[in-house]
Amino acid sequence: MLEETSFRQAKFATSISFFINGLGNGTFVSRIPDLKHQLEISNSKLGLALFFGSVGVLSSLQLAGKFCAKFGSGPTTKTLNFLLALAPPLVGLKIGFIWLCFALLIQGFFAAGQDVAMNAHGSTIELKSQKRIMSGLHALWSLGAFSGGALGGLATQLKITPFKNFCFTASIVLIISIIFRNKFLGAEVDQHDLEVRVKSKRPKIFLVLGLLGLCGAIGEGAASDWGGVLIRDTFHATGFLVALPYVLFCTTMVLGRFSGDFLAHKFGTKNLIIVCGFLAGAGLSIGLILGGYFGVLLAWFLLGIGLSVVIPMMFSAAGTIADKEYKAIISNGEAIAIVSGVTYFGFVVGPPMMGAIADLIGLRWAMMIPAGLAIVLALGARKVLTSSS
Repeated sequence: MLEETSFRQAKFATSISFFINGLGNGTFVSRIPDLKHQLEISNSKLGLALFFGSVGVLSSLQLAGKFCAKFGSGPTTKTLNFLLALAPPLVGLKIGFIWLCFALLIQGFFAAGQDVAMNAHGSTIELKSQKRIMSGLHALWSLGAFSGGALGGLATQLKITPFKNFCFTASIVLIISIIFRNKFLGAEVDQHDLEVRVKSKRPKIFLVLGLLGLCGAIGEGAASDWGGVLIRDTFHATGFLVALPYVLFCTTMVLGRFSGDFLAHKFGTKNLIIVCGFLAGAGLSIGLILGGYFGVLLAWFLLGIGLSVVIPMMFSAAGTIADKEYKAIISNGEAIAIVSGVTYFGFVVGPPMMGAIADLIGLRWAMMIPAGLAIVLALGARKVLTSSS
C-alpha cells in the first residue's frame, strides 16, 4: 500500500499530466481552421495533414508501453510531459504544408506516448493504493480540453496567431512539468524486466478490451463531430442551438467521469460499463427516433453520460488484469498500450466512416450505428469482464 502522502502527490501529478494533454489537444483543435487559412490549403490537404497526426499517434503507443515497462511509468510520464511542450510551437510555424504534416506527426507521437504513460501510471497508483482514480483523471483531461478550446477561441477572437497561441500553451505545459516533475512514483514501483520475463504471446483479453473501447470511441467521435451538423441540417436549428449538443455532451462527459470512480467502487467496473453502455445505446436511439431539437439534445445528453466512463474504465480494467493475471507476461503499461491502440483507432476511422454512411442513408439514421455499438459494448463487457476487473 502507498503512503497517503505519496499517493496524494502522485495522484495530483498524474492529474496535472492529464490536464496538460487535454489542454494541448483542445488548443490545437480550436485553431485548425486558422492553420488551414494561414497556409491556404484545401480540405483534402488538411485531411492528409491530420492523417499524419494519426500516424504519429498509432506509431507511438507500443513504444511508450515498452518504455513504461523498462523505465517505469512515472519517469516515462515525467519525460514525455517535457517533450509534449515542444510540439505545439512546431505546429504553429507558418512554413508550409509539408512542415505541417511533419509537425503533426511529432505532436501525435509525443501526445499519444504521454497518454499511454500517464494512463499506465494512473493504473499503477490504483493498484498500489487500492483506490479508484482513473475516471477522475480522464475528467481532468476533459477539463483541459475544454480550457484549451476556450483559450483557442479567445485567441482567434483577438486575432492572435496560432504560433503565439501554441507558444503560450507550451509555456503552461513546460512550467507545470517543471513544478511537478518529482511528484510521480519511482521507477521501481512498476518496472518489468523485459529480458527475463516469461516468453509468451500477448493475452487476447487486451485486444478484446480494446475492441470494446473502440465501440465507445466511435460513439464519442461521432457525438463530437456530428451533433451540430445533425441539428442544423436535419432539424434546421440556428444560433446557439447548433453548438448545444456538443456542449451538453462535453458537460455530461465531465460529470460522468468525476463520478465514475465512486460508482465503479460501489457497483464494480463490469456492472458500471454494462449499465452505461445500455444507457448510451438506448438513449441515443430513443432521441434519434423522437427527432427534433428535444430528441437530439436528449440523445446527446444520455450518450455523454453513458460513454463518459468507458475509456477510463477499460484502461483501469486492463491494468488490473495485467497485474493480477499476467504479471510475468506483460506490464500494465504494455497492456494499456494495446487497449489504447485499438481503442483510439476508432477516433481515426469513425468520423470518415460516419460521413460516408450518412451520405447513403442520412445522418439521423447513420447515428444508429454508434447506438448499436454501445449495446455491443454493454453485452461484450458482460461476457468479458469479471467482477474484480
